[in-house]
Amino acid sequence: MLSILNKYRAVFLVGLQSNLVYRMNFAVRGFFSFFHLIVVFILWSAAYTGNREIGGFNFGQTFTYFVALIIVQFMIGAFNEDYQISEEIRNGLINQFLLKPVNYFAYRFSIYASARLVTGLLILIPVIVTYPLLKDYLTIPADWWRLALGFPALLMSAVIQFGIAYCFGLMSFWFLEIQGLVVLSMALESLLGGQIFPLDLLPAWLFRVSQFLPYYYQMYFPVAIFTGRLSDPSAIMVGLGIQAGWMLIILAIGQFLWQRGLRLHTAVGG
Repeated sequence: MLSILNKYRAVFLVGLQSNLVYRMNFAVRGFFSFFHLIVVFILWSAAYTGNREIGGFNFGQTFTYFVALIIVQFMIGAFNEDYQISEEIRNGLINQFLLKPVNYFAYRFSIYASARLVTGLLILIPVIVTYPLLKDYLTIPADWWRLALGFPALLMSAVIQFGIAYCFGLMSFWFLEIQGLVVLSMALESLLGGQIFPLDLLPAWLFRVSQFLPYYYQMYFPVAIFTGRLSDPSAIMVGLGIQAGWMLIILAIGQFLWQRGLRLHTAVGG
């Protein structure tokens, strides 16, 4: 067991070193992401003109949601993981994992975790710099239980994020180009994951439907817990159960696609 942990620990450290080479790129990207908040601030300020609350939440609560959303995206977002997996399949680089005692999912997840550690820490730089400008517009709940429930949700969201990207990357066993599928997935994630607007602003029946879809648990669920848009601990516990179910389903689908894909794979190159 220890040897297995050491093996993927080495992969994690290699990925960490690789991502630290591009730390300035991540830092600059983080700063420019906060320009997006300027647009969010302007649009929602206009929406709240003449309205004290929208959907039961004031402007500070809604703006806090979008700030937290950007931070969480850098902490768990699966940036280009699907394309990297696709390239390794199409270029034959995946062949090396068929000859060595290395689990490909664990290998790719170790790389993903190292990248998210770098981006997650670097996003703190623009957060600290801009906080004096933002603090008057932020409404941060002080309930301690949000941390106890939010962090497990965040961890499972990370696995779901990576798992979906992993599954789409494995589609390269069947398709030469997966860009169309990835774009479709990103569009659904943006809409049903609460990246365009908080999902609780949807009609009640549609919001209820979204709670049974995996996209709800990619971003919206942990962000809503931390920022107070979800306030019932018992309902959050139910959500954690559904999230865990989706996590296991997505991992099972990934394993299925891997096994089926290897039957079609022709080991050339690499």
